[in-house]
Amino acid sequence: MHVDSITNGIVIDHITEGKAMQIYDMLSLGSLSCPVAILKNVPSKKMGRKDIIKIDSSIDINLDVLGFVSPNITVAIVRDGKICEKKHIDLPKKLTDIIKCKNPRCITSTEQDIHHIFKLSEGNNPVYRCIYCDTKA
Repeated sequence: MHVDSITNGIVIDHITEGKAMQIYDMLSLGSLSCPVAILKNVPSKKMGRKDIIKIDSSIDINLDVLGFVSPNITVAIVRDGKICEKKHIDLPKKLTDIIKCKNPRCITSTEQDIHHIFKLSEGNNPVYRCIYCDTKA
């Protein structure tokens, strides 16, 4: 299999195996007019298997989505065929309008124009809770 390198764009690497399509959907990458390559089940020494997304355009992406879906992702910014910047993404402390509260009695379910905000709970288990009603995401 051969996937061309990109000249100017973004490479999202070290995605947990099977999570690339979720990221693709959450970032609305299907609406882009540039080439987007999704590589699934790529062998990795560090992870066993991983997914990779290559976007052949310099666009703004929501890094909180990446950290929420698959912590420890690497985002490489490519310019003129060379990596000019590399970011390591961890779990975000706060999510705004990325996920919605499941509680039908939450104010976000009954009122319009209220942002869906979740905060990362303290402790060993990464759990997000709605700031309005404390429901788990």
